[in-house]
Amino acid sequence: MTRAATSNQLFKMVLIQGGALVAAIALVGGLLAWLLVGADGLISALIGAGLTLIFSSFTAFSVWLGAKLPLGGFFGLVLGGWVFKLVGFVALTAVLRGAEFIHGPTLFFTLVASILGTLAIDSVAVLRSRIPVVN
Repeated sequence: MTRAATSNQLFKMVLIQGGALVAAIALVGGLLAWLLVGADGLISALIGAGLTLIFSSFTAFSVWLGAKLPLGGFFGLVLGGWVFKLVGFVALTAVLRGAEFIHGPTLFFTLVASILGTLAIDSVAVLRSRIPVVN
């Protein structure tokens, strides 16, 4: 893993590595779910990985955009993005809850694995970056 020297490099690295991790989880989780549960498991694994990719990309984008704003704007944008993601996740979960093609345990474990993996990637990337804090 290379060390990011600018915030643009950091966000690019986070998006690429997060996308690769989510794709790997979708592939492995989808294959396992298809073998164990069938088509419903495959669809659930792909939906879980897709949701994680969308929400983690949204987080990186909101922080990247917020970094260009004054401090109050940064916190407002990041907090607003967090609230938007929370409401969106609850709404999507409510919509998918009644769907017949969803296998709940597969969706849950795919989401958990993807979310924990992207959090680990974000943390390691930020800790290893060499971005100056002061100008």
